[in-house]
Amino acid sequence: AQSASCRSGESMKEQITAAVAAGIPGAAVDVAVDGNRALITVVSDRFASMTRVQKQQAVYACIQPLIADGSLHAVTIRALTPAETA
Repeated sequence: AQSASCRSGESMKEQITAAVAAGIPGAAVDVAVDGNRALITVVSDRFASMTRVQKQQAVYACIQPLIADGSLHAVTIRALTPAETA
């Protein structure tokens, strides 16, 4: 049986993935959740003309409501173009 924290972790992972996918259509999104911290990796062609800070701001904008309501406390964002993952 899974503990409640595992279920809430999966739920948070799903919420983050859905929020980023909705905000950056076509992006490949990978989320790792540990408690109220998350590592979010997003790969999208849309990042090609953006600076590193602009990429992170684009991802942060998608998840800002989760941060504002306290669900998510600390976030590490890796925002890459497909070429940067090669």
